[in-house]
Amino acid sequence: MGASVSSPGGGGGRRRRGVPRYRAMAEINMTPFIDVMLVLLIIFMVAAPLLATGVAVDLPQTKAGALNIDQKPIAIAIDEKGQVFLMDQPIETAQILDKLKEIAKGGFDERIYVRGSKAVNYGRVAEVMSLITSAGYKKVALVTEQEKK
Repeated sequence: MGASVSSPGGGGGRRRRGVPRYRAMAEINMTPFIDVMLVLLIIFMVAAPLLATGVAVDLPQTKAGALNIDQKPIAIAIDEKGQVFLMDQPIETAQILDKLKEIAKGGFDERIYVRGSKAVNYGRVAEVMSLITSAGYKKVALVTEQEKK
């Protein structure tokens, strides 16, 4: 009588050495990808309000409506102390025209908004605006807040 010895894997026959028993997985594991995306979402949600801050200026209130604009205009702010800021960067009054020429891509037709605090002397705001308009810029406007009812 003969006895046969079967391999533990069943199925009989020879197995090749070094060949893995399972095939390679062709699917992408999405869990780490989703974890990374959620962490990035939280980071951007926390950081976005911090990036939107600029120079704090207490604007006067008027009944004028908001303007619809497509591109970001050049912003000049004057705080309570009379310090001038061009695009949220402090600047000396004598350097305004040189910096405007660097920033203004549309030349003298570029839209420039002047935001003056209501606590600053009106003469300081008029001085900055006259400096800008005397250089040839045509679209210079004062920014105010809408009145709260």
